[in-house]
Amino acid sequence: MIANTCMWMNDVAAAWLMTTLTTSTVMVALVQTASTLPVFMLGLPSGALADILDRRRYFMVTQFWVATTAAVLCLAILSGAINPTLLLLLTFANGIGLAMRWPVFSAIVPELVPRAQLPAALALNGVAMNVSRIVGPIAAGALIASAGTAWVFVLNAVLSLVAGVLIISWRRSSTPTSALPGERFLGAMRVGLQYVRQSARMRTVLMRVFMFFMQSTALVALLPLLAQQMPDGSARTYTVLLASMGAGAILSATLIPRWRRMYSSDTIVHAGSLLQAATMVGAALAPNIWLAVPAMFVTGIAWLTVANTLAVSAQLSLPDWVRARAMSTYQVSIMGGSALGAALWGQIADFTDLRTSIVLAALVGSAALWLTRARRLEDSHEEDLTPSRSFRPPAASWAFEPTDGPVLTTVEYRIDPARADEFLPIVQETGRRRLSRGALSWELFRDTADPGLFVEYIVDSNWLEHLRHFDRLTAADELLRARRLSFLVEGEAPVVRRRIVATAGQRPRQSR
Repeated sequence: MIANTCMWMNDVAAAWLMTTLTTSTVMVALVQTASTLPVFMLGLPSGALADILDRRRYFMVTQFWVATTAAVLCLAILSGAINPTLLLLLTFANGIGLAMRWPVFSAIVPELVPRAQLPAALALNGVAMNVSRIVGPIAAGALIASAGTAWVFVLNAVLSLVAGVLIISWRRSSTPTSALPGERFLGAMRVGLQYVRQSARMRTVLMRVFMFFMQSTALVALLPLLAQQMPDGSARTYTVLLASMGAGAILSATLIPRWRRMYSSDTIVHAGSLLQAATMVGAALAPNIWLAVPAMFVTGIAWLTVANTLAVSAQLSLPDWVRARAMSTYQVSIMGGSALGAALWGQIADFTDLRTSIVLAALVGSAALWLTRARRLEDSHEEDLTPSRSFRPPAASWAFEPTDGPVLTTVEYRIDPARADEFLPIVQETGRRRLSRGALSWELFRDTADPGLFVEYIVDSNWLEHLRHFDRLTAADELLRARRLSFLVEGEAPVVRRRIVATAGQRPRQSR
């Protein structure tokens, strides 16, 4: 909550400060873009770091980064050196801290609670975020009105340091279980992207969250100008509107568990997205704050309901070993949609007006939702992704370097040819799993002389990466293996052969 309070204080103060530095609607909207673009650019690298480094220390560093950025921005304001370009640059630097923080936080939450409590834990996280949505703008608005914008960034720096100290005092109870060396940075990013590419559910979640935030960011990005245009519009008006949205989001956290029991995830996402589009139009067209506040309140309910449902769908589709990397792609989709939406709707507002831009955003978002209605979150059943310890890694009969490779693995299955049509979908799913765990390539071959003989062909970059597969196996992989083996002809067993590339001058020594 402290970290998110700092984020909202920074966003409110930066957006309001920009309105005092320029009258350009594009520059005001670009504050939102500068804040979110770093997450779009750096999300995957920061997710890879969060999976291969100590998460506690990494999380701590992100808070000190944000504190430093806030201190520099404060000094620029007090010295009179601030201008629209410098404000955007420092907002971008603050966004780098957010880009570093969000993937590791997404990975930490499932580490702290059992899987069955994950939806409730994420809803509580939503409450904390939206309490900060209220506290942050109120604190920022009060400081702007009484002491000046610079003091918002002073308080931001102090709170960020407090959050960093709290993280230092946290002692993680879980420890890494793998005896293998840590992954390399570029390889970790490749595997993270590969996992997401092979997961149909994650691809649907990413598409949905990108569309939703591209639509909904129009209201948030243009809200400072909308508040100014209302009768007696001021920083206080802006703060009240943001706080109303946050209050609605807090209320929705108490309703989400009941809605999850009553409706499917797809129904909640579709209904919530349409409600959010309708209420953002209501807020944009409201002639005064008294009508805008209830519209913003309902917008907050719809916003958190959709965001929480998509976050839960993403988290439940991920094993822990790749969680930070995969959730970083989720954050990239959020921030990519937000950054694109803020720039696009700000430009349209410059050509037309604020209300036209927000109404158009709602119409475009609703149309995109209808056009992609066939892509469903529920098409993929929930799986048990707890780590499996049933598989022992293989041992080579002669010694070579763990980084030698590539490694070729073949698995031969002899089945009844009459059952080939049933067998193929299961082994194809096996291939997707192998690719998602980091294999460079996978193919399935059928013998031309023996129609009951099928051969899997798997290539890994080196022996070490091949061994990582065994650390990444889950209970769901065990069930899939049992289904594959059920097709084997009675008395037969799969034949597994592993081969490492032979290179000129290679002199393997006998292992002892």
